[in-house]
Amino acid sequence: MFKRFFIYGIFGWGIEIIWTGMHSLLVGDIVMQGYTNIWMFFIYGCAIFLEPLHDIIRNWRWQIRGVLWVIIIWGIEYTSGIILLNILGSYPWYYSSPYAVDNLVRIDYGPAWFLAGMIFERIHQTLDLYKVA
Repeated sequence: MFKRFFIYGIFGWGIEIIWTGMHSLLVGDIVMQGYTNIWMFFIYGCAIFLEPLHDIIRNWRWQIRGVLWVIIIWGIEYTSGIILLNILGSYPWYYSSPYAVDNLVRIDYGPAWFLAGMIFERIHQTLDLYKVA
């Protein structure tokens, strides 16, 4: 279980660094500096707790699974943001967008979370295939 937590955390970090690096490029930073923070490792690592759900929905149509992942990820993002705000007095992300909900979740990131859910499904399938505990 620890190995899987670590793998999900590392993959999440990588995806986030690529995402923020691409955003940097879009706003004119040709260095494409990407970033994340330590808290995100633990949040992404918690994807291990979604594996049983993935086992249940594995044979559903990919479109339905993707929408379900978006809703779940929005919930996790919002909830973890509130928890970190209550514990630390701040949270690692702050969305100042007209599409943001309480500056914790961006509705327009739905397609990115759809794709992230599909990627994490592949990671889960690969971990099962190679019997990573």
